[in-house]
Amino acid sequence: MAQTEAQLKASKKYHTKLDNISFRVPKGQKEQLQEHAQAMGESLNGFLSRAVAETMERDTPPK
Repeated sequence: MAQTEAQLKASKKYHTKLDNISFRVPKGQKEQLQEHAQAMGESLNGFLSRAVAETMERDTPPK
């Protein structure tokens, strides 16, 4: 089913607010990450974003 012009416009507007990062892992690890994210009730993107945020918080010394 093709998207309407309004849907395409809304999608384009949404994506202008995001940055893209390419993330490469060894063969087979993507599936492991997807399974883990799903088990945690998250999307793969949500899981990776949370993992990065938590690691950055842990790595940042208190002021």
